[in-house]
Amino acid sequence: MTKKELALEVIQRLKNEYPLADCTLDYDQAWKLLVSVRLAAQCTDARVNVVVKDLYEKFPTVEAMANADVNEIEAIVKPCGLGRSKARDISACMKILHEQYQDKVPEDFDALLKLPGVGRKSANLIMGDVFGKPAIVTDTHCIRLTNRIGLVDNIKEPKKVEMALWKIVPPEEGSDFCHRLVYHGREVCTARTKPYCERCCLGDICNKNGV
Repeated sequence: MTKKELALEVIQRLKNEYPLADCTLDYDQAWKLLVSVRLAAQCTDARVNVVVKDLYEKFPTVEAMANADVNEIEAIVKPCGLGRSKARDISACMKILHEQYQDKVPEDFDALLKLPGVGRKSANLIMGDVFGKPAIVTDTHCIRLTNRIGLVDNIKEPKKVEMALWKIVPPEEGSDFCHRLVYHGREVCTARTKPYCERCCLGDICNKNGV
């Protein structure tokens, strides 16, 4: 089986296992996903979803967040860890959205990458979830699982994993595929315990290599 054939089989099996491929960060506007994904660095999505409720209650719009004292933002987001740097990035990012993009999130990958605190992973998440564009989000689950399964060969650098997956994953499947890897990585192919291979829908085709 080629890597492309393996990818198609993995995609179909995960689709059957997790029909709903939603982002696990709660948001109802694009700029809120931008804020949440910055807060999610080294923090659980569940905690971010709790913290942002207070943040949006106090600063309900891009303009309000852009005009907010960065120390006030930091005080609210502190439970997510790295409060100072995250608050600084969020503040700077919202100022750019307000001043340059009329409070809108740009629908352009390169423009997203220029926003403070936005890397390739975040930009791909926005492109896929908000704008419905082809996207591959190489978070820790994606990197761990694609190595274990054998879709990539001992590649740990996010951008290199992303580039390798673009070659074998159909563009229209990329975003949902990465969401399903998150679900599978949390429930079955875990990081902190031994993977539950005996109840894995990919057991017979998984390479089980990598970490």
